[in-house]
Amino acid sequence: MIKSIICLSAACCITVFLSAQEVMTPKTLIELNRVSPIGLSSDKQNVLFSISKVDVLANKKSNRMYILPLSGGTPKEITDVSDFIIEKDKVSANGKWKLVSEDVKIDKVFGTDFYPELKNSNVQIYNDLNYRHWDSWEDGAFSHVFIENLETKERYDIMPNEPFDCPQKPFGGSEDYIWSPDGKQVLYVSKKLSGTAYATSTNSDIYVYDLESKTTKNLTAENKGYDTQPAFASTGTLGYLQMKRDGYESDKNDIIVFIDGQKINLTANWDGTVNSFKWSNDGTKIYFNAPIGGTVQLFEVTVPTAKKKTISIKQITEGQFDMGDIIGETDSQIITTRKDMNHAAEIYVVLKKDGSMKQLTHANDEIYANIKMGKVEKRMVKTTDGKDMLSWVIYPPDFDPTKKYPTILYCQGGPQGALSQFYSYRWNFQLMAAQGYIIIAPNRRGMPGYGVEWNEQISKDYGGQNMQDYLSAIDDISKEPYVDTERLGCIGASYGGYSAFYLAAIHEKRFKTFIAHDGIFNWKSMYGTTEELFFVNWDLGGAYWDKDNNVAQKSHTVFNPAERVEAWDSPILIIQGGKDYRVPIGQGLEAFQAAKLQGLNSRLLYFPEENHWVLDYQNSVIWHSEFFKWLEETL
Repeated sequence: MIKSIICLSAACCITVFLSAQEVMTPKTLIELNRVSPIGLSSDKQNVLFSISKVDVLANKKSNRMYILPLSGGTPKEITDVSDFIIEKDKVSANGKWKLVSEDVKIDKVFGTDFYPELKNSNVQIYNDLNYRHWDSWEDGAFSHVFIENLETKERYDIMPNEPFDCPQKPFGGSEDYIWSPDGKQVLYVSKKLSGTAYATSTNSDIYVYDLESKTTKNLTAENKGYDTQPAFASTGTLGYLQMKRDGYESDKNDIIVFIDGQKINLTANWDGTVNSFKWSNDGTKIYFNAPIGGTVQLFEVTVPTAKKKTISIKQITEGQFDMGDIIGETDSQIITTRKDMNHAAEIYVVLKKDGSMKQLTHANDEIYANIKMGKVEKRMVKTTDGKDMLSWVIYPPDFDPTKKYPTILYCQGGPQGALSQFYSYRWNFQLMAAQGYIIIAPNRRGMPGYGVEWNEQISKDYGGQNMQDYLSAIDDISKEPYVDTERLGCIGASYGGYSAFYLAAIHEKRFKTFIAHDGIFNWKSMYGTTEELFFVNWDLGGAYWDKDNNVAQKSHTVFNPAERVEAWDSPILIIQGGKDYRVPIGQGLEAFQAAKLQGLNSRLLYFPEENHWVLDYQNSVIWHSEFFKWLEETL
């Protein structure tokens, strides 16, 4: 096979395979146009969106905004969307008030907070947990919602002196605070817990602040899990998402509506979990997206009334793709985004009557036209307990079944994240296939889209059935004559990195090489340093020092890669972010040290400023370079 070296910089070269068309390269992937919807215009005839473009060598991203008729055509660039947007959702109904969010310093943390005369001190002092979260140390400032007078610009805090956040950190946004339809109340999401209670709980609630009385009421106090994404229908009915169990971040996510003082669970009897939702314009139904069968599809659910109390759920779309968040609707259409493993997100129009769709934006058509892509297909695998498991198989461009190909097992993170038709700018299957590899990605136990039981099975069984599911997938495809069984690899990040660490000890010579990115290596040190303790408490069953807790003891020993590391016998690349506080730095360092001290071929790829992800564009290029270099060397 002929190879060509494409130089991205003096220090960074990428090996790609030549063909009649080009194949995907890391630089091409990272510099793809990225489409982000903004909303519909006030006349509901146009969609507004932005397109961002990355310049790898400059290590920056540019952004432009456009408007496009729903009937199609050529997008028109605009500089301001304010004249077009139908919903100014942060402005009150009377047009006098606006909601804004900013950080407020409340707690003392730094040396200068306690000792203001010692201005050159560099120390942080904590008395409780939640001292750091995701990729940031607690600094004593909290996100608060303010009501601003649009005429005088005066503002006041609706959460005065409260050491709680809205929007929720680290990923909450403007969806966490909204006006009531009459503009007399503000609804906002917050987890009003502190310290250890905050770190061990998922109990966020929806609060109602009344402008006249300046009082706050907890609307969801009876529910102990997540309550999120409040949204009003045009009829004034409130809807939101709810998980029931405290501490379980991947619990079934249901749609709740508040009708005549009663909370009704619209999806209680539906065996799935909701990603996000949007009210129909007339308020009679709710559109939502949810994982199903290795994809994410668009659904609708009817809202009961006094005359019609039945609740019905209908799947609108079906196909080998993922539907994204809903932008809006017209009388006959739903406007949303769509992507698949070979194509980044674009905006589509979906017909309500039959789910057929038309692509509106074509930001990357020209690029894709010059890239030869591999086939993506479903493969059903029989598991060790007799279940049928869907796996995605991605083949190299110009795949020839008479030849043999190195094959990679992809282990999904989460652990309860959907392995659907996602399009990643890091774990990109088309880019992997373009290097000449077959990838098999099994929807093992612990993934949504196959019912609640399948999704929940993984909790407290991390090294159990799902590990056998992985092995069933690689063994099944290894029966094919085009798979080179002497050249099998295993890769993954987060829980997928844990999977690589664990499989490295039990794979029985199947795999020739492993790659683990921000993977959990030692549950005891992970439990002692991770920030969201509700996650490890729920999934492991508790603390390692609880000797009477058999479930927790099994998780911290039998299911602990560090307890099995002496059985490692294959090369392993370990990747770690320095600002990853979810799976902290010690996990990667412990694993690398254990591998080297046992004489294994191992490499540490350390990104000091990255968190659980790789966000810097040039770092991303190097990530891909080292990823494929390792496979080239060891597989």
